[in-house]
Amino acid sequence: MNPASPLDNVRIVLSHTSHPGNIGATARAMKTMGLSQLVLVNPKSFPDSEADARASNARDILESAHVCASLEEAMGDTFLAAALTARSRDLSHPTCNARQAAVELMRHARHHPVALLFGRESAGLTSAEISQCQLTVQIPANPVYSSLNLAAAVQIMAYELRIALEAEECANEPVVRLPEAASLQEIEGLHRHLEQIMIQSGFLDPEQPKRLMRRMRRLFARTRLEKEEVNILRGLLTAVGSEKNR
Repeated sequence: MNPASPLDNVRIVLSHTSHPGNIGATARAMKTMGLSQLVLVNPKSFPDSEADARASNARDILESAHVCASLEEAMGDTFLAAALTARSRDLSHPTCNARQAAVELMRHARHHPVALLFGRESAGLTSAEISQCQLTVQIPANPVYSSLNLAAAVQIMAYELRIALEAEECANEPVVRLPEAASLQEIEGLHRHLEQIMIQSGFLDPEQPKRLMRRMRRLFARTRLEKEEVNILRGLLTAVGSEKNR
């Protein structure tokens, strides 16, 4: 069943937040734009009185926030995830600006849960964290000083999501049903299965993996795999593994 609003399907994920005040300010930024799902991955301090104070009248979002031990747990049942980053990354996934990302996320949020991932205040997201998303997002900013406060970045993205939703509603166009997408959980299962077969075949040396799996993740992120396609690929991998064991 689809949610009352596509915004209800948007999950804001904060990874390893250091300052509890930023969690509270994020909750306030979310509530002003109609977002309600806050997920925290290993926050340094939560619950915290500073978070409560900065949230103002958005404490209900803090009270319903879900704390997770891993990023995979936080995003496993989503169908599209976008990682916010202020700098270009080596072997990055497809990159878009804040407005483009909001349009794409809202298109999927009509039917499935989606996620926006934000990293540490000091260093942002790791390459491993970004590799678990299908999109990277950059907020256009002064190239000489592009650093944004965490809650400010959330506020900008929340605003763009709301603008994207209102633009859809004003257009009054029929909602196009998308093909059944694979969830991030299903895609992670494919990556693990692929890595297992690559090691088993001798194609991948687990002692010197280099960046092979990161390249494979980038390849599949560009394709936006559907559920049936993941099933086909895993069936192929199972057949290859069975043949190898004969």
